[in-house]
Amino acid sequence: MLRSVSQTVMDNLEMVAAGFGLANIILIVRRSIWNYPFALVMVTLYAIIFWEKKLYSDTGLQVFFFALNLYGWWYWGRNKADTGQISVQRMKPLFFGAWIAFTLVAIMAWGQVMHELTDASYPWWDASVAMLSVSGQILMTRRYIENWYYWIVVNILSIGLYHANGLSLTMILYGVFLMMAIWGLVTWRKAEARA
Repeated sequence: MLRSVSQTVMDNLEMVAAGFGLANIILIVRRSIWNYPFALVMVTLYAIIFWEKKLYSDTGLQVFFFALNLYGWWYWGRNKADTGQISVQRMKPLFFGAWIAFTLVAIMAWGQVMHELTDASYPWWDASVAMLSVSGQILMTRRYIENWYYWIVVNILSIGLYHANGLSLTMILYGVFLMMAIWGLVTWRKAEARA
């Protein structure tokens, strides 16, 4: 009986977190600073959900996201265009290449830690999602268009990871996030061209 109550609570929590996540991404694509309050609620709820599923990298990621979202809220508030939307920028190719290399090293290091020191569910897969997400979130906070490439890869990996862990609603959410990441890339590139 206790397990079914607990599972019902977790299912409801997942549904609420997914709703906040969907609103968050829509607002990011639209370059609205109001994405941040939704993000803060979403990452708090997902920290609880991922801890219960032994996705420790994803749990830690939510704590990191919480802090970075506070910073992003402040940073985006200082970088509004005349229209009230956030202006975007592009990375220099050499810097982007170095960023990719840094991300790959972080995946290998974090995956090894999770594999050796925890009973994490899918430690390497989870580490890949986590480190790509850290890199993508930093790029998004700094308003780099390239963040969307990271989110496309994160969403593809996440769909499989959450399916393997029985998080069906979250898996569907990340399928929606994948489509929205593609939409975000197109929208931000158009904004760059207009600017």
